[in-house]
Amino acid sequence: MSGDHLLQVCGLRVRFRVDKQRSVEAVKGVTFDVPRDATVALVGESGSGKSVSALAVMGLLPPDSAAIAPASSIRFDGRELLALSAQERRALCGKDVAMIFQEPMSSLNPVFTVGFQIGEVLRQHMSMDRRQARARTLALLDEVGIPDPARKIDAYPGQLSGGQQQRVMIAMAIACEPKLLIADEPTTALDVTIQRQIMALLASLRRKHKMSVLFITHDLALVGEIADHVIVMRHGEVREAGPVRQVFDHPQDAYTRALLHCRPPLAARPWRLPVIADYLEGKAEAGQPISVPVPVPVPVPVPARGRERGVAPGDETVLTVNNLGKSFYLREGWFGKREFQAVRDVSFTLARGKTLGVVGESGSGKTTVGLTLLRLHQATAGSAIFEGRDLLAMSAREFLPYKRRIQIIFQNPYASLNPRFTVGQILLEPMRIHAIGADDRARAAIACQLLERVGLPAQAMQRYPHEFSGGQRQRIAIARCLTMKPEILVCDESVSALDVSVQAQVLNLLQDLQDEYGLSYLFISHDLSVVKYMADQVMVMQQGRVVELANSDALYRNPSHPYTRSLLAAIPRGLPG
Repeated sequence: MSGDHLLQVCGLRVRFRVDKQRSVEAVKGVTFDVPRDATVALVGESGSGKSVSALAVMGLLPPDSAAIAPASSIRFDGRELLALSAQERRALCGKDVAMIFQEPMSSLNPVFTVGFQIGEVLRQHMSMDRRQARARTLALLDEVGIPDPARKIDAYPGQLSGGQQQRVMIAMAIACEPKLLIADEPTTALDVTIQRQIMALLASLRRKHKMSVLFITHDLALVGEIADHVIVMRHGEVREAGPVRQVFDHPQDAYTRALLHCRPPLAARPWRLPVIADYLEGKAEAGQPISVPVPVPVPVPVPARGRERGVAPGDETVLTVNNLGKSFYLREGWFGKREFQAVRDVSFTLARGKTLGVVGESGSGKTTVGLTLLRLHQATAGSAIFEGRDLLAMSAREFLPYKRRIQIIFQNPYASLNPRFTVGQILLEPMRIHAIGADDRARAAIACQLLERVGLPAQAMQRYPHEFSGGQRQRIAIARCLTMKPEILVCDESVSALDVSVQAQVLNLLQDLQDEYGLSYLFISHDLSVVKYMADQVMVMQQGRVVELANSDALYRNPSHPYTRSLLAAIPRGLPG
């Protein structure tokens, strides 16, 4: 990069102490610049060192476990940050350098109003009194697009939606009109439409305030729409850097090419998604077959034209849902209660061996549909017919045999596995409950086979969940479902928490399992690119209702409902044109 640089990071090395004897180097000599009045994207998978680099700039690394090498340099506006005292660093990083974190609910204090928290920044760094701070806070809330700021200023974070919480974080970050704004995965947990709004907001604020932005993400499609320069990191090192168009059009590093192609494309549906290893080993570019991340071959011929999707009139139906409804009751006053209809009159059919994608914004009711079908929520209306019987009308005793035939993969692989159980215990427990296998030895053999099936070694049986990456944990969760030999699998945002490369591996695995076992998927997601790749049919939900249901290709090619068109228009597509 050339020109006047606001931030210059040179030879940054950060080491974390694991225990008394061991340490690990998370950032290994990273060098990059952020020009004035520009957006630089820092891209890489989890563990690449991008967030650690940003925290080093902010001075937020834990002092008891992290150490920056003496030869490292971080210069901001001509000043060496590493030479400043803690008080000087705090004053600078609160006012001239600000940061937006990935998870707003972890960053906002739940016991203080949003107005108090924004005002605290202004009182601390701008020496405003409470009246001045409140007036400035109202203006900031209005600037970032919070509706009815006069009322929302006295709201608590828990009373706001995820998108509104992130807007509050942005208001707090720009309160002192910083020269550099660091945005660490600010849209990862947001729906595609809210993501689009936040990206547009950041771009307009950058232009208005003449800020520089360091945008941290693992999604290159977003980078193409917002950034001027891109820096690609892997394993604590910079693999490639340059202007966005140059890196997108002519990537020099195999890892960059892999990141660009791991996300499911909208224009085509390949039989398999490429993974990082395909590019690093040269298979994808040499025209060799894409690697299969599981050892059992898929007994389906691979057509050259790619994978066809859709549900035909003659396809066998495995599940029929009619007029499904689910209401929650909220307490009002001392004795009153108010009904909230999360799902209203939802009807659909699921074909055997096919995938129904369910999309919509947060609060649309898509997850509630999946949990209600599994009876993790009690339905308030409707029926779900499976093999001629209504799953929702059964007693708990009658439903028990059906639990093993309808399973769910939850969104968060870190929270869905018991941290006190080994992988072997996690897999054996459901088989014991449902009397699968003659004894524990037979069950252990089944568990080892399933681990191998999902691409993990049998030795994983003795290890605990915290010893695995997010993608590996999701594979363990899938193996746990397969112990039940299910016929229907509800995938509730099951790849949204994963990096794009790990996401590709899990999507390939899910497709392999469907090809081999004829599983039917209810695939719930807010990522429309992933749904396009996986789904035969797509059901679009808004405010608890189904607004459109059609075969995947037909819906993406010619959406009939305005809400569907708005969702499709918000998908990040990389470079304009």
